[in-house]
Amino acid sequence: MTQLELARKGIVSPQIKHVAEKEGVEPDFVIQGLAEGKIVIPANANHTNLAPCGIGAGLRTKVNANIGTSPDFCDLNTELRKLQTAIRFGADTVMDLSTGGDISAIRRAIMRASTVPVGTVPIYQAGIEAIENRGAIVNMSVDDIFTVIREHAKDGVDFMTVHCGVTQASVARLKKQGRITNVVSRGGAFLIGWMLHNDAENPLYQFYDRLLDLALEYDFALSLGDGLRPGCLADATDRAQVEELIILGELVEQAREAGVQTMVEGPGHLPLDQIATNVQLEKSLCREAPFYVLGPLVTDIGAGYDHITAAIGGAIAAAAGADFLCYVTPTEHLALPNVEDVKEGIIASRIAAHAADIVKGVKRAKEWNGQMSRARRALDWETQAKLSLDPELSQQIHGKIPAEGTTCSMCGKYCAMAIVERYLGVSVTKC
Repeated sequence: MTQLELARKGIVSPQIKHVAEKEGVEPDFVIQGLAEGKIVIPANANHTNLAPCGIGAGLRTKVNANIGTSPDFCDLNTELRKLQTAIRFGADTVMDLSTGGDISAIRRAIMRASTVPVGTVPIYQAGIEAIENRGAIVNMSVDDIFTVIREHAKDGVDFMTVHCGVTQASVARLKKQGRITNVVSRGGAFLIGWMLHNDAENPLYQFYDRLLDLALEYDFALSLGDGLRPGCLADATDRAQVEELIILGELVEQAREAGVQTMVEGPGHLPLDQIATNVQLEKSLCREAPFYVLGPLVTDIGAGYDHITAAIGGAIAAAAGADFLCYVTPTEHLALPNVEDVKEGIIASRIAAHAADIVKGVKRAKEWNGQMSRARRALDWETQAKLSLDPELSQQIHGKIPAEGTTCSMCGKYCAMAIVERYLGVSVTKC
């Protein structure tokens, strides 16, 4: 049975128990969220070394790191270092988006090494294999797509991005809309090219029941992809995007009826004043399904710093109710990220997630924040480093310019807290 089916029967699975303990909530809270479709636990039975996590309402905002090869750079050892770095700096999940080299071998190596849930986008591999074996993506068969999905499921993939809402109807909206960036989703582009060339419906939509059967068999979660997400601010919240979201909402309900866990992916590029609206739209149209957003990026001019533009949007989105942030690295729009870029992306997204969790009232987020406040008051630099997202960097910066006494080199003997302690008799003790 899937985690959703177990929850509906009131059964506390090992995965549910683990999530409850990790989140500091009762198992019944997780069970209720799962049963209502507001929480998902991506946990394929074939991912044997998995420490599961829960994503959704009432839980800590989660962060995903994208890794994977490209046709221009393919090195398995580099991807494994990215994986290790992502986990070390707090990624809750990773996605293998490999499009270069032996994609199956790379995925299996990542699965063996990953203790966090792993996601994939099967249409990438199906399209690439169609080019290699049939000469073009448009020659891909329906069976080709589902064969790859089954392969990913057998390998233990915990959640899969499937662009089921890219239909003939939503593509028609796209044509009428008139966008600047048209389609920026690779998976969406693969499917749109196939659909238009073959004058046929999207197989992932037309044969959705077949997809649900596979998800039931292996209990991987569906991450309903936003193939028509906006690629620039000017295209945000347009008719094509909303048309796709309406379709995804209907597919969420079908999946729940079948006992399949489902979350919904969202934009993308959004101006600040549209972020909360987009979260509200998804929660309404998709019946409170967990919302997984890429960023969102709040400006189009942040090249080289898009981990910052995404963190700004991610904090606002999560505070408004988004449940899952896909990190963005400094190389977004420019190049394949390296190991250091992965670290920068994770840290930025974790800051955004934590800032939102304080607003959401997540107990452990408030406790963590309070511990840091008390350590700063006590000028306890060791504890501050331990509580930071990057303890090594924190210690390095603090020691860069030595200061006399217990203060830092910014204020030195003019430290406000040290002055208050001396003259007002305020007791400042170490944590």
